[in-house]
Amino acid sequence: MSWRALNRKYFEPGSILLMVLGIAALCQPWSLALHRYGVTTILIGLVGFMVTSKIAPEEQRDEGARQ
Repeated sequence: MSWRALNRKYFEPGSILLMVLGIAALCQPWSLALHRYGVTTILIGLVGFMVTSKIAPEEQRDEGARQ
């Protein structure tokens, strides 16, 4: 599996999940530690998503186009 395939399958959804977990950490009322690091978690996920979304997916080879 290439780096681009790993990025599309794991890293990009992982950064989205990290942002969602950061939002959930900000909204929960039980733990001050989670609330304290919620914005940091969102920012790390955002930077990760910005980096991973710039990596182009693998080009699909069209076997029927050859003549």
